[in-house]
Amino acid sequence: MSLGEHLREARKRLIIAVIGLAAGMVIAFIVTDPIINFLTEPIRIIDEERGGDFAELMFTGIASGFNLRIRMALSIGLLLSAPVWLWQIWAFVMPGLTKKEIRYTLAFVGAAIPLFFAGGYVAVLVAPHVIEVMSSFVPEIGVNFFDSDYYYDFILKFVLVIGVSFVLPVFMVALNLAGVMSGAAMLKGWRIAILVASLFAAIATPAADIGSMLLLAGILVVLYFAAALLSLLFDRRKKKREIAAGLDPDAPAA
Repeated sequence: MSLGEHLREARKRLIIAVIGLAAGMVIAFIVTDPIINFLTEPIRIIDEERGGDFAELMFTGIASGFNLRIRMALSIGLLLSAPVWLWQIWAFVMPGLTKKEIRYTLAFVGAAIPLFFAGGYVAVLVAPHVIEVMSSFVPEIGVNFFDSDYYYDFILKFVLVIGVSFVLPVFMVALNLAGVMSGAAMLKGWRIAILVASLFAAIATPAADIGSMLLLAGILVVLYFAAALLSLLFDRRKKKREIAAGLDPDAPAA
C-alpha cells in the first residue's frame, strides 16, 4: 500500500472506532445512575454507621452532576466499545506483521485483557474498604463530604493502577520471549519481587487496612511466580529446540 492508501485506511479505521466509542458513551450515559449508586455504596454505609448526616457525595458546581456523568460515560464507553476499537487497531497493523508476530500479539492481548479486568474487579472490591477505613479517622464532631470529581478520580485511578499492575506479568513473559530476561533470573529475584509487591500494595491501600494490603500483595506475588514459571517453561522449550538444531544453548550470544 502507498502512503496515501495507508492514510485513508487509518482514517477509515479511526472513524469506525470513534463511532463505536460514541455508541458506547450513549449507552454508558443512560446507565450512569445505577453505576453511581454502586460506587457510592461505601458513603451510605459510612453515613449509616455514624447515625446519618455524616457522609455525603458533594457537587460543588452548577454543571458538576452533568460533568460527572460525561466523564463516566467516556471511561465506561471506552470499555464497552473496546471490541470495536481494538479490532480496528488490529485490522490496521495485522497486514504488516509476520505469522509469528501475529501469534504472539494475539496471545499477549488474550492474556492482558482478562488480567486487566480481573485487576479492576479486585480494585472495585478493595476500594470500599479503603474508603471506609480512611473515613474512620474523621473525628466524631466532624462530617465527611466527598467531592464528586475527587471521589470519581480516586475510584478511576485506583481501578486503573490495580488493573495495570495485574498486566505486568504479561510484560515479563513478553520480555522472556524477546530474550531479555530468563525465567531463572525472574525466580532468582523473588525477594525483590515480594518487597516491591508489598510496597505497591501498601501505597495503593491505607496502612490501617491490612487485609486489603495483604490481599493485593498476595495476588501480585502469585502472578509474578506464575509469569516466572511460564518463562521457565518457554526457556526449556527453547533449549530443546536449540539442541535439536545442533546448537549450543549455553553458548554466549554473538
